[in-house]
Amino acid sequence: MSDKEALDRLRSQHEDLLAEVSKVIVGQEAVVREVTMAILAGGHCLLVGVPGLAKTLLVNTVAKALGLSFNRIQFTPDLMPSDIIGSEVLNESRKFEFVPGPLFANIVLADEINRTPPKTQAALLEAMQERNVTVNGQAYDLPKPFFVLATQNPIEQEGTYPLPEAQLDRFMFNTWVDYPTFEEELSVVRQTTGASSVDVKPVLSGEDIIAAQALIRKMPVADNVLEYAVSLSSKTRPGREKATDHVNKYLSWGAGPRASQFLIVGAKVNAALNGKYSPDIEDVKAITTPILRHRIVRNYKAEADGMTVEKIISSLL
Repeated sequence: MSDKEALDRLRSQHEDLLAEVSKVIVGQEAVVREVTMAILAGGHCLLVGVPGLAKTLLVNTVAKALGLSFNRIQFTPDLMPSDIIGSEVLNESRKFEFVPGPLFANIVLADEINRTPPKTQAALLEAMQERNVTVNGQAYDLPKPFFVLATQNPIEQEGTYPLPEAQLDRFMFNTWVDYPTFEEELSVVRQTTGASSVDVKPVLSGEDIIAAQALIRKMPVADNVLEYAVSLSSKTRPGREKATDHVNKYLSWGAGPRASQFLIVGAKVNAALNGKYSPDIEDVKAITTPILRHRIVRNYKAEADGMTVEKIISSLL
């Protein structure tokens, strides 16, 4: 099968995947698309939204439709690193044996990730970047493919531990989950208050996803698209030559090189899912907001003037 045929097949499989997920998740098309795009790009996704918007159900449904193993970890203030990574225990033959924790799954839902102390948050850093964990000097590989999909509540900040910038930067997308429309909510209530249940069938396997990730990486990118993505990241850095007046006025910190990398990989996925065989500048623009949203830091002037992160990103585009 040629790369072109493989990309056509991937697009068809992705449409089937969205159809399976929509059996359970009503609306939220943009959210589902960003989550599946992050998975195809090999990235992690941070879902931000108020409670009760089916963030956990969405992740669970996507895992079922992908035929992947899934573990949910409820992050709490008393959670320890060993509770998620695993620990060494003394077995029957009086030898220490590593017992894997819930992190050893293809898709890990880190529910309310900002509720746990930095020590436990940091335990995820190595897993998200290196795809392995180290216990007592011994490295253990995580299953492939491996994704962290984390949730965060944006309104209740009492007793939380904000994620450090280094950890936020590990997430490819920061996806906002908004309230459903009136019609969507009506459909949700009708669907969830009856006796019927929905069966979600696997559309892609772990091997398919690994192959898709390799295929996405092979897509060619024109120099002008590369330059546009890097220029976009550079413009967010206050005090630098490419920074715009808006950025110098309203930002205290900008996006790093990882943002440029994600802009290109994300553009490749967006192009592939839209029937193109190479990304263009429009594909970069399409995924800029969820990639830059958590990588730029506003200053007090921006907050005083009501200048949101989204408005600043729009000015760059």
